[in-house]
Amino acid sequence: MDYPGNIFVVSAPSGAGKSSLVKALLELDSHVRPSISHTTRAPRGQEKHGREYYFISPQEFDAMVQAQAFVEWANVHGNRYGTSKQAIAERVAQGVDVVLEIDFQGAMQIRQAFAQAVLIFILPPSWEELRARLERRGEDPPEVIEMRLKNAAQEMRQVDKFDYVIINELFERALFDLKTIVHAQRLKYAAQLRARAETFKALHII
Repeated sequence: MDYPGNIFVVSAPSGAGKSSLVKALLELDSHVRPSISHTTRAPRGQEKHGREYYFISPQEFDAMVQAQAFVEWANVHGNRYGTSKQAIAERVAQGVDVVLEIDFQGAMQIRQAFAQAVLIFILPPSWEELRARLERRGEDPPEVIEMRLKNAAQEMRQVDKFDYVIINELFERALFDLKTIVHAQRLKYAAQLRARAETFKALHII
């Protein structure tokens, strides 16, 4: 199905800056809206139910899996995350651009459900910087940080399956790259034809 809105999937290992980049993009571009996932993990910091995530119990998550309510779901660092297909489809059908923050497994499942999805992978500039960022967050004990680094090695080997790659060395540059990808999608022929149909007609193109 050809939806008028775009679907942007942003993946990255923990600590690469994915959440910060997506948050900044949402603040700068009102036409991009977040996709809110369901998760079995507990809220962190100032996170609120229905804003960053829908925080649900493992039993509730199991019920949604059985009902096939998720277009994708995955077990990440011992917690489960899922994305509602209906919620995404409804938003992009209205012409809204949707951005999802999910791991590479989920990104592959989104691509299967929505062939037009744009997959973006965020890389850290080095292993040393990735470790430093995880330690500076102050959210995880050393053993969890080691687990995240081990998982990062596996995740980053999937980068060739993505459409775009951003190296988050300097935040401002990485954000510029992300905004560029979003804007470029809106300049594709099909998108321009939908958005500026009258211009095409006036130029006798359609």
